[in-house]
Amino acid sequence: MTATRTPIATPVLRVAFATLLAGMIAAPWPAFAQSSTPAPGSSTAATPKPKRTPTPGQIAARERQKKCAAEWKVAKDAGKIEKGMKWPQFWSACNKRLKGASA
Repeated sequence: MTATRTPIATPVLRVAFATLLAGMIAAPWPAFAQSSTPAPGSSTAATPKPKRTPTPGQIAARERQKKCAAEWKVAKDAGKIEKGMKWPQFWSACNKRLKGASA
């Protein structure tokens, strides 16, 4: 009868891995050790960025999108949307049409 032998490296590797893992759990990483919120009363508190006002072009684009969305809803409820047409295709055509009307 022959007995199978376990290589010596296997138990040694297990102990080394367990020691390494325990060390990683016990010692916090520097990135996690720092607090993300500043201490009360500190002068380095981050102030929120002020919101930028939209440009006239952005405002016009948002208005066109709202108009097209209203048209989409009405046309979809009435069953007047072409078969297979999705919002992006409708939006593209509607946006072009409204841009042409305003120019």
